Amino acid sequence: MKYVKYTNTKIGNIAIIEEDGKIMVIKINKKIEGDMVQIETPLLKETEKQLLEYLEGKRKIFTVPLNPKGTKFMKEVWTALQEIPYGEVRTYGQIAKKIGNPKAARAVGMANHRNPIPIIIPCHRVIGSNNKLVDYALGMEMKKFLLNLEGIFFK
Repeated sequence: MKYVKYTNTKIGNIAIIEEDGKIMVIKINKKIEGDMVQIETPLLKETEKQLLEYLEGKRKIFTVPLNPKGTKFMKEVWTALQEIPYGEVRTYGQIAKKIGNPKAARAVGMANHRNPIPIIIPCHRVIGSNNKLVDYALGMEMKKFLLNLEGIFFK
């Protein structure tokens, strides 16, 4: 059974989806599809609390259990993203090297784009090899907002 909790935040409407006692999806300002029960489980309530704390600048590390759905490669990328400290960035190439596949920068970008749990899996902390902001699934303004929140400023 999948459970969903909706919350309104300064960045928009967030839907948090739990399955089997782990967070599997976070959607921001996007329509939710599929059979889900709208209920406030302890995990959904804690995830909402942690997200709101992050958006208020009070939280730097998330501690909720995750289960993003994806290929083995995608999961390796998403694990590497979670190792990027708050307030720091990495390039796609650096992530590719970290997972032992230094020529896979473009594939890292695709996995980054398909991240089902944004913010908690911090795909916004990945930038281009020229140290400039590049595409972000939630839009460049959202990426700038999240990085600025963490004290990283781009024009």
